[in-house]
Amino acid sequence: MICARRVPFIAALAIAAALGLAGCGAAVPEASSGGASPSGTGTPSEPAGPTSAPATAGPTTSGARPPSSAPVSAGVATYTFPDGRLSFKYPAGWRVELFTGAGQPTLSRTATVFDAGGTEQVTVYSGQVADAVSHRVSRTVFESEPVPGLSRQIAPAASYSFYVERMDGSATYRMDLTPGVPAAGDGTRIDGIIQIGDEVLVAEVRFIEKPFASDAAAKLWLAGAEGQALKALLLSISYS
Repeated sequence: MICARRVPFIAALAIAAALGLAGCGAAVPEASSGGASPSGTGTPSEPAGPTSAPATAGPTTSGARPPSSAPVSAGVATYTFPDGRLSFKYPAGWRVELFTGAGQPTLSRTATVFDAGGTEQVTVYSGQVADAVSHRVSRTVFESEPVPGLSRQIAPAASYSFYVERMDGSATYRMDLTPGVPAAGDGTRIDGIIQIGDEVLVAEVRFIEKPFASDAAAKLWLAGAEGQALKALLLSISYS
């Protein structure tokens, strides 16, 4: 996981910063598709699209991130947060668990997405607080695209981004939502905090430590089924 010195972050609407995505709260498992969901929790929908021809789990080129233990399904399902406003699509056959923070009403909600093999792949958080970090890095951006479903939120508009940040000879690969397009070269580490309404949103792929041996290996993984599935998930995030 990414470790860094943490400093306070204040959102544009004076949202104080102090959250840990896995803080105190209740975990509510969600079915990957179909079936009834527990009362008061987010809602997964029926999968859409063909499911008869699963893709492979990505390249196995030496140095690439180890692929998922399960194939990526060709179908998709939709997960909607309890507020009915924030949602995203994910591969059919994967599952989503919702974690809620303490307090009534709760100040935080984290949807954790697991693949069919049980590997944690993505976390999508919304709430009134969020962590921020600050340090100097050298950044290489592989690609970045605006997220259509977040285009109406407060600028800078949210983008899906895949990039690497280097500090003191160590490389940290990241795929997450960023406020605008990340700037290449030397700069400050990006705080992937997006403002939605009067709350904040943080969505990121949960890479293991040192997932790729090189930038070339990272690009190979991105072009594979798993990389494309995770990219599509982040680009599908929507808030209405």
